[in-house]
Amino acid sequence: MRRSHHALDAVNAGTCQKCGTPSLSHRACANCGFYRGREVVNVFAKLDKKDRKKREKEMAQQEKASAKKEENK
Repeated sequence: MRRSHHALDAVNAGTCQKCGTPSLSHRACANCGFYRGREVVNVFAKLDKKDRKKREKEMAQQEKASAKKEENK
């Protein structure tokens, strides 16, 4: 028997509205924990203190960059 229906489909990945990282459709962003403009997962809760500070700093830089893009439009 032929198995032509077993082919793999391409993943429809969109970008997060808050941080801009690629994420799956209809899923919370793994980087920032936001879905449809609101926070649904606290991604900082499971991180230790050193990693939490690093991630918070990265998120602040990303928010600055996205705000600059908004101003330039």
